[in-house]
Amino acid sequence: MAIQTKLAMSPADYLEWEMEQELKHEYIDGEIFEMTGGTGKHSRIPINIILALGSAIDLSEFVIHSANMRVRVSPSRYVYPDFSVVRGESIYEDERELTLLNPVFVVEVTSPSSQIRDRVDKVDYYQAVSSIEAYLIVEQDRLRVDLYTRADEGWNMRLFTKSDEVISLPMLDCELPLAQVYRGIDFAVAEN
Repeated sequence: MAIQTKLAMSPADYLEWEMEQELKHEYIDGEIFEMTGGTGKHSRIPINIILALGSAIDLSEFVIHSANMRVRVSPSRYVYPDFSVVRGESIYEDERELTLLNPVFVVEVTSPSSQIRDRVDKVDYYQAVSSIEAYLIVEQDRLRVDLYTRADEGWNMRLFTKSDEVISLPMLDCELPLAQVYRGIDFAVAEN
Protein backbone atom coordinates (compact mmCIF):
# COMPACT_ATOMS: atom_id res chain seq x y z
CA MET A 1 0.00 0.00 0.00
CA ALA A 2 1.27 3.47 -0.81
CA ILE A 3 0.14 6.96 0.12
CA GLN A 4 1.55 9.90 -1.82
CA THR A 5 3.18 12.59 0.27
CA LYS A 6 3.83 16.15 -0.88
CA LEU A 7 7.63 16.08 -0.63
CA ALA A 8 9.65 16.61 -3.80
CA MET A 9 13.39 15.97 -3.91
CA SER A 10 16.24 14.72 -6.07
CA PRO A 11 17.09 10.99 -6.18
CA ALA A 12 20.26 11.59 -4.12
CA ASP A 13 18.32 13.57 -1.50
CA TYR A 14 15.66 10.84 -1.38
CA LEU A 15 18.24 8.10 -0.79
CA GLU A 16 19.80 10.00 2.12
CA TRP A 17 16.41 11.04 3.55
CA GLU A 18 15.03 7.50 3.30
CA MET A 19 17.86 6.14 5.50
CA GLU A 20 16.56 8.32 8.37
CA GLN A 21 12.90 7.28 8.05
CA GLU A 22 11.10 4.69 10.16
CA LEU A 23 8.69 3.80 7.35
CA LYS A 24 9.63 2.91 3.77
CA HIS A 25 8.93 5.30 0.91
CA GLU A 26 8.93 4.74 -2.83
CA TYR A 27 10.35 7.49 -5.03
CA ILE A 28 8.92 8.24 -8.48
CA ASP A 29 10.31 11.17 -10.46
CA GLY A 30 10.69 13.45 -7.45
CA GLU A 31 7.51 12.37 -5.64
CA ILE A 32 7.52 10.35 -2.42
CA PHE A 33 5.02 7.57 -1.68
CA GLU A 34 4.80 6.29 1.90
CA MET A 35 4.45 2.53 2.15
CA THR A 36 1.68 1.88 4.66
CA GLY A 37 0.98 -1.33 6.52
CA GLY A 38 -0.95 -4.16 4.88
CA THR A 39 -3.74 -6.51 5.86
CA GLY A 40 -3.31 -10.01 7.20
CA LYS A 41 -3.91 -11.42 3.71
CA HIS A 42 -1.43 -8.98 2.20
CA SER A 43 1.26 -10.09 4.64
CA ARG A 44 0.54 -13.84 4.31
CA ILE A 45 0.49 -14.13 0.51
CA PRO A 46 4.15 -13.15 -0.05
CA ILE A 47 5.20 -15.53 2.73
CA ASN A 48 3.22 -18.35 1.09
CA ILE A 49 4.97 -17.71 -2.22
CA ILE A 50 8.42 -17.38 -0.64
CA LEU A 51 7.94 -20.66 1.24
CA ALA A 52 6.81 -22.41 -1.95
CA LEU A 53 9.70 -21.00 -3.98
CA GLY A 54 12.20 -21.64 -1.20
CA SER A 55 11.54 -25.35 -1.44
CA ALA A 56 11.28 -25.40 -5.27
CA ILE A 57 14.28 -23.36 -6.41
CA ASP A 58 17.99 -24.01 -6.04
CA LEU A 59 18.95 -21.53 -3.32
CA SER A 60 22.60 -21.82 -4.33
CA GLU A 61 21.62 -20.25 -7.67
CA PHE A 62 18.93 -17.78 -6.55
CA VAL A 63 18.60 -15.18 -3.78
CA ILE A 64 15.18 -14.18 -2.42
CA HIS A 65 14.89 -10.60 -1.11
CA SER A 66 12.06 -9.48 1.19
CA ALA A 67 9.90 -6.36 0.93
CA ASN A 68 12.62 -4.46 2.80
CA MET A 69 14.85 -4.51 -0.30
CA ARG A 70 14.44 -1.42 -2.45
CA VAL A 71 14.74 -1.88 -6.24
CA ARG A 72 15.91 0.83 -8.63
CA VAL A 73 13.75 0.67 -11.74
CA SER A 74 15.31 3.81 -13.30
CA PRO A 75 17.68 6.55 -12.13
CA SER A 76 14.65 8.53 -10.90
CA ARG A 77 12.43 5.68 -9.64
CA TYR A 78 12.85 3.44 -6.59
CA VAL A 79 10.23 0.92 -5.43
CA TYR A 80 9.75 -1.76 -2.79
CA PRO A 81 8.19 -4.89 -4.33
CA ASP A 82 6.63 -7.35 -1.91
CA PHE A 83 9.63 -9.51 -2.71
CA SER A 84 12.13 -10.10 -5.49
CA VAL A 85 14.44 -12.88 -6.66
CA VAL A 86 17.93 -12.60 -8.14
CA ARG A 87 19.70 -15.21 -10.24
CA GLY A 88 23.33 -15.46 -9.18
CA GLU A 89 24.78 -12.67 -7.05
CA SER A 90 22.82 -9.61 -6.04
CA ILE A 91 24.11 -6.36 -7.51
CA TYR A 92 23.53 -3.24 -5.45
CA GLU A 93 23.60 0.45 -6.25
CA ASP A 94 26.33 1.04 -3.67
CA GLU A 95 28.29 -0.63 -0.89
CA ARG A 96 25.48 -0.08 1.66
CA GLU A 97 23.44 -2.78 -0.14
CA LEU A 98 20.16 -0.89 0.26
CA THR A 99 19.10 -0.80 -3.39
CA LEU A 100 18.96 -3.84 -5.67
CA LEU A 101 19.74 -3.46 -9.38
CA ASN A 102 19.32 -6.96 -10.85
CA PRO A 103 16.14 -8.80 -9.84
CA VAL A 104 14.96 -11.42 -12.32
CA PHE A 105 11.51 -11.87 -10.71
CA VAL A 106 9.37 -9.38 -8.76
CA VAL A 107 6.06 -9.82 -6.95
CA GLU A 108 3.45 -7.27 -5.89
CA VAL A 109 0.37 -8.10 -3.83
CA THR A 110 -2.38 -5.59 -4.59
CA SER A 111 -4.35 -3.56 -2.11
CA PRO A 112 -7.14 -1.06 -2.75
CA SER A 113 -4.68 1.84 -2.56
CA SER A 114 -2.04 0.20 -4.79
CA GLN A 115 -4.24 -1.43 -7.44
CA ILE A 116 -3.65 1.17 -10.19
CA ARG A 117 0.05 1.62 -9.43
CA ASP A 118 0.66 -2.16 -9.40
CA ARG A 119 -1.36 -2.85 -12.57
CA VAL A 120 -0.36 0.16 -14.68
CA ASP A 121 2.65 2.13 -13.46
CA LYS A 122 4.69 -0.74 -12.05
CA VAL A 123 4.09 -2.91 -15.11
CA ASP A 124 5.88 -0.21 -17.12
CA TYR A 125 8.58 0.28 -14.48
CA TYR A 126 9.44 -3.41 -14.15
CA GLN A 127 9.31 -4.07 -17.88
CA ALA A 128 11.93 -1.33 -18.37
CA VAL A 129 14.46 -3.16 -16.14
CA SER A 130 16.56 -5.38 -18.40
CA SER A 131 17.22 -8.05 -15.74
CA ILE A 132 13.54 -8.61 -14.92
CA GLU A 133 12.11 -11.61 -16.74
CA ALA A 134 8.80 -11.87 -14.88
CA TYR A 135 6.44 -9.71 -12.83
CA LEU A 136 3.72 -11.40 -10.75
CA ILE A 137 0.69 -9.40 -9.55
CA VAL A 138 -1.35 -11.17 -6.87
CA GLU A 139 -4.76 -9.98 -5.70
CA GLN A 140 -5.40 -10.35 -1.99
CA ASP A 141 -9.23 -10.25 -2.02
CA ARG A 142 -9.95 -12.79 -4.75
CA LEU A 143 -8.22 -15.63 -6.53
CA ARG A 144 -6.43 -13.84 -9.36
CA VAL A 145 -2.78 -13.73 -10.38
CA ASP A 146 -1.38 -11.94 -13.44
CA LEU A 147 2.00 -13.09 -14.73
CA TYR A 148 3.94 -10.84 -17.10
CA THR A 149 6.90 -12.57 -18.75
CA ARG A 150 9.58 -11.17 -21.05
CA ALA A 151 9.65 -12.67 -24.55
CA ASP A 152 11.75 -12.01 -27.64
CA GLU A 153 8.93 -9.96 -29.17
CA GLY A 154 8.02 -8.03 -26.00
CA TRP A 155 6.00 -9.11 -22.97
CA ASN A 156 3.29 -11.74 -22.53
CA MET A 157 0.57 -11.69 -19.87
CA ARG A 158 -1.24 -14.73 -18.52
CA LEU A 159 -4.11 -14.70 -16.06
CA PHE A 160 -4.60 -17.42 -13.40
CA THR A 161 -7.97 -17.68 -11.61
CA LYS A 162 -8.45 -21.36 -10.73
CA SER A 163 -7.04 -22.90 -7.57
CA ASP A 164 -5.81 -25.99 -9.44
CA GLU A 165 -3.71 -23.97 -11.92
CA VAL A 166 0.09 -24.02 -11.81
CA ILE A 167 2.22 -21.01 -12.74
CA SER A 168 5.26 -21.94 -14.78
CA LEU A 169 8.33 -19.87 -13.84
CA PRO A 170 11.11 -20.98 -16.21
CA MET A 171 13.31 -18.03 -15.15
CA LEU A 172 13.43 -19.70 -11.70
CA ASP A 173 13.41 -23.27 -13.03
CA CYS A 174 10.25 -24.09 -11.08
CA GLU A 175 6.47 -24.05 -10.96
CA LEU A 176 4.18 -22.34 -8.45
CA PRO A 177 0.77 -23.90 -7.70
CA LEU A 178 -1.92 -21.27 -7.23
CA ALA A 179 -3.23 -23.29 -4.28
CA GLN A 180 0.07 -22.58 -2.48
CA VAL A 181 -0.13 -18.85 -3.22
CA TYR A 182 -3.48 -18.65 -1.41
CA ARG A 183 -2.89 -21.35 1.23
CA GLY A 184 -4.72 -20.40 4.43
CA ILE A 185 -6.34 -17.31 2.89
CA ASP A 186 -10.03 -17.09 3.73
CA PHE A 187 -12.26 -15.56 1.07
CA ALA A 188 -15.01 -16.86 -1.17
CA VAL A 189 -13.14 -18.38 -4.09
CA ALA A 190 -15.13 -17.78 -7.25
CA GLU A 191 -13.76 -20.24 -9.77
CA ASN A 192 -14.38 -19.34 -13.40
